[in-house]
Amino acid sequence: MKNFKNIVVAICLLVTLVSKGQILPVHLKTEMAENPVAVVQNQPRLSWQLVSKESNASQIGYYIMVASSEEKLKNDEADIWNSGRINSDKNLQIAYGGSPLKNETKYFWKVKVWNQTGKVSKWSKTASFRTASLESELNPIWIGAITKADSHLPEGRNYHSATFNREKKNAIINASDSLSRRSIMLRKSFEVKKEIKEAVVYISGLGHYELMINGEKTGNSEFAPLWTDYDKSVNYNTYELNPKELEKGENVIGVLLGNGMYNTLAERYTKFFVSFGPPTLFFKMKITYEDGSSEVIKSDESWKYSKSPITYNSIFGGEDYNANLEQKDWNKKGFKDSSWKKVVVQEAPKGVLRPQTAPPITIQKQYVVKEVKELKPNFYVFNMGQNLSGFPTIQVKGKKGQTVRVWVGEGLNDDGTINQGRSGKPYYYDYILKGDGVEEWQPKFSYYGFQYVQIENINYKETKDKNLPTLIDLKSNFIYNSAGESGSFACSNEIFNKTHELINNSIKSNFQSVFTDCPQREKLGWLEEIHLNGPGLMFNYNLESFIPATMQNISDSQRENGLIPTIVPEYVVFGGDFTDSPEWGVTGVILPWMYYEYYGDASLIEKYYPVMKKYVDYLGTKAKDHIVSHGLGDWYDYGTHAAGYSKNSPIALSATSHYFYGASLVAKAAKLLNKTEDIQKYETLTSDIKNAFNKEFFNVQTKQYGTNSQFSNAVPVYMDIVEPQYKAAVMQNLLADIKAKGDRLTTGDVGNRYLFQALAQNGENEMMYKMNNHYDAPGYGFQIKFGLTTLTEQWDPRKGNSWNHFMMGQIEEWFYQSLAGIVPDDKNPGFKHFFIQPEMVGDMTFVKATYKSIYGNITSEWEKKEGKLILKIEIPVNTSATIKLPVKAGTQVKVNGKVTKNLRFGSGKYTIECGI
Repeated sequence: MKNFKNIVVAICLLVTLVSKGQILPVHLKTEMAENPVAVVQNQPRLSWQLVSKESNASQIGYYIMVASSEEKLKNDEADIWNSGRINSDKNLQIAYGGSPLKNETKYFWKVKVWNQTGKVSKWSKTASFRTASLESELNPIWIGAITKADSHLPEGRNYHSATFNREKKNAIINASDSLSRRSIMLRKSFEVKKEIKEAVVYISGLGHYELMINGEKTGNSEFAPLWTDYDKSVNYNTYELNPKELEKGENVIGVLLGNGMYNTLAERYTKFFVSFGPPTLFFKMKITYEDGSSEVIKSDESWKYSKSPITYNSIFGGEDYNANLEQKDWNKKGFKDSSWKKVVVQEAPKGVLRPQTAPPITIQKQYVVKEVKELKPNFYVFNMGQNLSGFPTIQVKGKKGQTVRVWVGEGLNDDGTINQGRSGKPYYYDYILKGDGVEEWQPKFSYYGFQYVQIENINYKETKDKNLPTLIDLKSNFIYNSAGESGSFACSNEIFNKTHELINNSIKSNFQSVFTDCPQREKLGWLEEIHLNGPGLMFNYNLESFIPATMQNISDSQRENGLIPTIVPEYVVFGGDFTDSPEWGVTGVILPWMYYEYYGDASLIEKYYPVMKKYVDYLGTKAKDHIVSHGLGDWYDYGTHAAGYSKNSPIALSATSHYFYGASLVAKAAKLLNKTEDIQKYETLTSDIKNAFNKEFFNVQTKQYGTNSQFSNAVPVYMDIVEPQYKAAVMQNLLADIKAKGDRLTTGDVGNRYLFQALAQNGENEMMYKMNNHYDAPGYGFQIKFGLTTLTEQWDPRKGNSWNHFMMGQIEEWFYQSLAGIVPDDKNPGFKHFFIQPEMVGDMTFVKATYKSIYGNITSEWEKKEGKLILKIEIPVNTSATIKLPVKAGTQVKVNGKVTKNLRFGSGKYTIECGI
């Protein structure tokens, strides 16, 4: 939220700099990112936002200059591309049109625009982008301590069931301290003799790495690079070094490697066993000197390695550190590495080496101890106040060789100790002291979901027992993706405010390399969460460069027969419906469309059309008379039964409806891309599935679908499968069931969104309000009453495993689109035009929401006051909005104090008042 507020303040400051009647381009982006360092397109797309003091401001023309140096650009010397004036209102995703771009090269650009009256703006501030390197140019050499052949690591993607060979598991455990699993340090010394113009690093350390130049960490990433299916794609990171980071004379590169998802361990807790090979490093540094010459330092046989003080590291089991194994200044010049061993050149990962374009994971927040309890002498449990994904930071002092064991967990047992029974055990960190004053440590290659920390056999703050180490300080670090927040929501209803907090703390906890299901026992990218929570995710977070990476992962995971598995990357093959469920796989078809709707960018539809088409064709091979009957259905639907497979509604109804949904979107994509033959094919298929669905599941006499459940009726209403003449009756049956259940839902992970939106889009927002404005289960209020700080896997937390799941967070879409009324216009994607149509429900007296669209800030803020509705809105420059007020026709409306009947506005800030 802090980052979001800073952005808003910055925009406000920019506006104050714009003179009356003028317009100014700001927030320049290349391929949806500001000053990216790894652009892969030959024709990168350039975008900017616009600010202006006047209302109804728009752009009628632009002028772009691209240069090979910042100095040339300042002198208006556009040696790479001079667009000249182009008459267009377009300010997003404009394809570069200049000279061919070179790889591994930095370019600079600026833009000026003309407003609706023909007045030209000042030139924007300078932006830049660096083109990526091709894998062939990187010519990667992978190095480490042991080859894959010599490591004897097991191959395959094995679930931790009895089918996993016990002998293999024991072999893995016995090898855990070997070079095949051990964290290692790698170093390389090199000389700099001339003045440096620029230095760029390309690096991939698998599973994860930490890079240091002359002892200082490069970048602020945690758990880099982001996860992929390493048999298909391997991310590398690019860093532009400040020339001052390198010194005349000797310099040292230091790299620390850990296992991550690349090489999971079997001892302690693990969800599954998978190994793509032992820890490995690719590195390239290209130094360009002021005299025009250059040199390359890369990973090769000249590097050396040593075992690191990290004696154990597992993404699932924790991390151990022996401070007595530290080698002081090992990553600085002057260090004697004669005892270090020469690296070996390793087999390269099978995957294609790709530049990481999605944002990194970073430490976003830090929490101090909120409450501490000493359960018995020298046995402490700390409440950090917030459940989160991350790791602790400890400060301790004591004798050399003493061990501090740190347990973390989401909840507590009845006796007040840490409970890991639901979340995967055992998971802990061991730190062995070196006995040198106050020592500070935090893990580097493992994280967990936790709120509580348990440490035994310690003093706390004061050294009362000299035979025990003393904990001086403890913090918890909240890690999640640094994409940034794009929205805010607040209202007069405290349940909804706290629900918004719960959901977003859970989203952040699971916003890692991929959107995970939970930050402790699985850490897997179950796909259904993304599309079912999609609008809420996009209203709350900047996903412009994250979703393309998700689609690459989906494409990588698609099988030859077209199947998209339920989890991506598919590190483990569960089999059966847990591998193949249409509600999960169809994400590969829905997500490109959501991206287009919110960001106005059809590139994912264009690029992944074959993936989308192939998946729908796959479902066709599983269908009988257009009915698909496999999958998990409405997973975790609510009732007296145990949560799991759909129990309230037919699995075939769920699977077939998503087959229909996927086919309809492929038909729509074919039309958008002008795929003439496919248009007719998939439109016909969509119609055939619809007819088969209605024949199979609709009862004409009762006007009910399936088992008459809420899911059974809501899905065909939302997906527009129900015939128009029956829609009202189906809606009435849906409402009757909700009322019969005491105004409570019975849907699950899949059905919640369809139920919520069937109500919201058909004038039943009062029912949505009743269904969610209470403190009972099923409902968000029960979680709040329970005292939780994140959303859980089940409505009753005591029944579910994870206390940090966002899969039930679909109400975020209702908060933004219905209560605040910020609604995209599918005919003008990317919020070029949109609607403000707030709903006033129950006893609510105000709602405030903002959304930082790709055009700029959108605000919808309404309040009931003294018999009036006061609506304050903000519309970005170069866009327009239509206002739909929840009042009777003929009601007098004032806009900025003047009576008007026109409720379509261009950019600006408006205050609208009317009677209610």
